[in-house]
Amino acid sequence: AGPLALARDLLAEGGEPFFVLNSDVICEFPFAALAHFHRQHGGEGSLVVTRVEEPAKYGVVVSEADTGRICRFVEKPRVFVSNKINAGLYIFSPGILQRIQVGIRGLGWARMGGPGPPAQPCVLSPQLRPTSIEKEIFPAMAQEGQLYAMELQGFWMDIGQPKDFLTGMCMYLQALRAQHPEKLHSGPGVVGNVLVDPSAKIGTNCIIGPNVTIGAGVVVEDGVRIKRCTLLKGARIRSHSWLESCIVGWSCSVGQWVRMENVTVLGEDVIVNDELYLNGANVLPHKSIAESVPEPRIIM
Repeated sequence: AGPLALARDLLAEGGEPFFVLNSDVICEFPFAALAHFHRQHGGEGSLVVTRVEEPAKYGVVVSEADTGRICRFVEKPRVFVSNKINAGLYIFSPGILQRIQVGIRGLGWARMGGPGPPAQPCVLSPQLRPTSIEKEIFPAMAQEGQLYAMELQGFWMDIGQPKDFLTGMCMYLQALRAQHPEKLHSGPGVVGNVLVDPSAKIGTNCIIGPNVTIGAGVVVEDGVRIKRCTLLKGARIRSHSWLESCIVGWSCSVGQWVRMENVTVLGEDVIVNDELYLNGANVLPHKSIAESVPEPRIIM
C-alpha cells in the first residue's frame, strides 16, 4: 500500500476512482466493465476475482452472490468456502488513501531568527509504515461493507515465473485468435498463433509458431525454427537456429546453428555464440555465452 500513499496527491486529485494492477498477471483486462461495476455499487473499492480448480492452494474471496459484496478472505481453506481468488486488478475511490497510515520519521527543532518564543518541535519528514493492502486494508474494507468483487470472464494467468509467462502468452494469443484474428501474423512458414511487430524482419525458409510473439526491431535470419517463444525488442536470431519455449530479452544476439529449449531465458543484451546448446539456461543481462549449457542452471 505504500506506493499508493506516495502518490496520494496525484491519485486524490479530482476525486475520481483509479485503477491499480498487479504487474505479473495477464487476462483481457476488463477496465470498462470494472469501472461500471464500481460506479454501480458505490463502495470504496472493487477487485476482480477469478475461479480456480484448486482453491486450497490460494487465499480465497467469499462474497455475496447477488451483489458481489465481499464478506471475508480465507487463506488456503481446508474445507470449501469459495473457489474465487484475487486476480490482481482493482479500482478504488480516493477514500482508500485515508486508510494508509503515515508515521513520523523524526523530530527537529525550528525557530525563526531574532527574539521570540523558544524553539518548537517540527516534523522533519513523513514515514510510511509498511502496510499490506491484502492483509490489512482489504479485510477492514470488507468488514465495513466497502469492498466488492467482480468475476472475471475469460482467461487469467499469474505470469510471475518464466514458464508461467509462456503459458500466459499462449492463452493471450488464443484469445486474440478468437476475438481479433486480423492482428495475428500469417504467411509462408507461419504455424498457428503468431504475433509479429510490423518493424520486425523475418528471413526466408523460416518456420515460426505456434505460439510466438516477435517484438519491435527483431531480426530473424534465414532458416530459423521458433515455437512457443517470446522475442523482445531488438533481438537478433541468426540463421538456422532452433528455439522452443524460450524468452529472448531485449537486444540479445543468438548465433548461427544454436539450439535453445526448456524455458531458456536470456536477459537483456546477452550474446550466444554459434553452434551452442542451451537447455533451461537462465542468463543474467549483459553476458556472453561461449559454451553449451546442457543442464538447467543460472548463469550470473
